[in-house]
Amino acid sequence: MGKRIIPQARGKGSPTYKSPSFKFKADTKLKPVNKQLVQGKIVELVHCAGHSAPLARICYDDGQMVLFAAPENVRIGDNVSSGPGAECSPGNILTLKDIPEGTPVYNIELQPGDGGKFCKTSGGFARVAAKTLKTVTVVMPSKKQKKFNAECRAVVGIVAGGGRKEKPLLKAGTKMYKMRSKNKLYPRTSACAMNAVDHPFGNTRSARKARNKGASKHAPPGRKVGSLWPKKTGKRK
Repeated sequence: MGKRIIPQARGKGSPTYKSPSFKFKADTKLKPVNKQLVQGKIVELVHCAGHSAPLARICYDDGQMVLFAAPENVRIGDNVSSGPGAECSPGNILTLKDIPEGTPVYNIELQPGDGGKFCKTSGGFARVAAKTLKTVTVVMPSKKQKKFNAECRAVVGIVAGGGRKEKPLLKAGTKMYKMRSKNKLYPRTSACAMNAVDHPFGNTRSARKARNKGASKHAPPGRKVGSLWPKKTGKRK
């Protein structure tokens, strides 16, 4: 019998592939929705193994402490704000309808009040492109345009830590320790280089290991897709 392939083993949830979330500082989310303007102050810049960007710990005047990705060009002691009427400056949280077109933003909410889902990695940002009464079109880092609810919030600015990938790792050991901190699978073996018992594509019986295999003649209708079985085999007579 064959063995479970690696994606299946990871889904089982064993400690081998489980993320060490106890090492991470916190989940990065925006401040809960407030109907009035609230001022805050950056009290600490935090390094977290689970995030590629430095995190900013912000203490707001209403007593709430929030942790999310820090924007570029901020430092401890800077003032930020959240809510209607806030200025369009780095670190401030505004709704997309209140942000001028062409402004870089990050940590964009998918649904109003969910805390932010998009553009959270170091050096990443999106740009507000167009606005209507109910939706706002945003150009994502992939250059794809996505429409959001006009009430969704975002942070103005660009995520700090840009250029992280420009420095070469130089050694395999450096890469190994980097991936181990987040418990990522490294090194990753290609399927066609595995043994036959480890993956459906793995074998050494042919030069083209990951060759396309046709569906069986006796397969159920749901599996008869792609390359089907040959109608005849052997030498043509």
